[in-house]
Amino acid sequence: MLQIQNVTLIHRRDNRTLIEGLSFVLRPGDRIAVIGEEGNGKSTLLKWLYDPALTQPYIAATGERIVRDETLGYLPQELPPAQRAASVYEFFCAEEAFYAQTPRNLGRLASSLGLAADFFYREQQMGTLSGGEKIKAQLARLLMGNPTVLLLDEPSNDLDLDTLSWLETFLVGLKASVLFVSHDETLLERVATGVVHLEQLRHKARCRATVARVPYAVYAQQRAENMENERRLALNGRREEAARQEKLMRIRQKVERDQQTISRRDPHGGYLLKKKMKAVTSQERRFAREAQERVQMPEAEEHIGFAMEGQRIAAGKAAIDFHLDCLQAPDGRPLAQNISLFLRGGEKVCIIGRNGCGKTTLLRAVKKALFAREDLAAAYMPQDYTELLDSEKTPVAFLLENLRPEDAVNIRTRLGSLKYTAEEMEHPVRELSGGQKAKLLLLKLSLSGANVLLLDEPTRNFSPLSGPVIRRTLAAFPGAVLAVSHDRKLLLEVFDRLYRLTPDGLLQVTPCDFNA
Repeated sequence: MLQIQNVTLIHRRDNRTLIEGLSFVLRPGDRIAVIGEEGNGKSTLLKWLYDPALTQPYIAATGERIVRDETLGYLPQELPPAQRAASVYEFFCAEEAFYAQTPRNLGRLASSLGLAADFFYREQQMGTLSGGEKIKAQLARLLMGNPTVLLLDEPSNDLDLDTLSWLETFLVGLKASVLFVSHDETLLERVATGVVHLEQLRHKARCRATVARVPYAVYAQQRAENMENERRLALNGRREEAARQEKLMRIRQKVERDQQTISRRDPHGGYLLKKKMKAVTSQERRFAREAQERVQMPEAEEHIGFAMEGQRIAAGKAAIDFHLDCLQAPDGRPLAQNISLFLRGGEKVCIIGRNGCGKTTLLRAVKKALFAREDLAAAYMPQDYTELLDSEKTPVAFLLENLRPEDAVNIRTRLGSLKYTAEEMEHPVRELSGGQKAKLLLLKLSLSGANVLLLDEPTRNFSPLSGPVIRRTLAAFPGAVLAVSHDRKLLLEVFDRLYRLTPDGLLQVTPCDFNA
């Protein structure tokens, strides 16, 4: 059993409370999803649960962490640089339990994860593996230690649709308890048996943690219904209060008029009016106390405010007209042939395909061709944020590139609508969460005034709460969009056409082809 009691986590640099008074028990068979907006402490919570020493440099923690007869396994959101540089074989050799595995055990493990039998002995560098292979390699190493509790930080990131489906089945079939963070709403709906919801309220001045032992879809529906009921009760209460106040005001005004006109020769009448005024004042005080006890408007974390600005393209204009005889990997390997892609005006197209088939390589090739055109304004959001982000710059400094210094006020306002605090606006980029970096890049695209967007996994780091906002924003973008994504809700809600990248080129598919 993994248990925490009254845990509070405070960010040392900002003295900002991320989590306050959180208590819950992870029971055998639980698959609990930790959800919340970007920067709310989800990854920090998992890291602290695994080993409090990992967060000690930047987190002050109080409360109790109880681990009884449990073996913890932790999958970080990103591979550390040293592990990225290691070969697959070196990666597994760093796990002591690897040496205790028999060939038969390794064969069974490889089969259960959908890996080749010789995978553990490859000399290929870990950093060059596909997203699905990285996740499976990390899970394989964890499972060698026979963990009873798995702490998984974004295991669904960068997975293709087939691997996402495999991961859902894998997680549901695990005997170990699982506490995980994921931004994939479909996976949450299919896997999570409970929810820990971390919120930052009142512009991150107060935090709240909710623990619900119901499936994610049930929690989301119940939360929406409860919020609506509380809002309705609060509005009814306000209307009743306004009507009472109006009635009291009329009585007070009448008494005040009578007091001004009553004759001094009628002391008894004056006494009665004073008594009546005292009663009115007493009623006003009582109503004020009751108003404070009435149901207040429901308090919830504000959604991000974001609109993707851009220029419209004439419907008949060719936004993308791209052809390539052979798509090659950086090392020269052929990936696909006979690539042909055509987008008009404001069309929105997405490319799907298995991990490692060349989607990102194709998007970069299209980018190179588009950036050479002078009749279009194209902008690009990479999957690897380090392609564009300087880790030492602040968000404000990054966004001010190629802008005027006087634009800083507008930039700060826009960052505030994306739920950056004033302190976070001055943090170096390296200290931001993955979701905060994604917001930064999307805002950069919006400020660029582009009419063609090239997006590589644009929603991979957005919370399930921010996801709907991003989908509506991209759907409303007036220009053309070409994206690579495995976000099943994004595929269904935003794009006009979907293509699967195969060795023989781009094959148009429908949603039913990827089991959305």
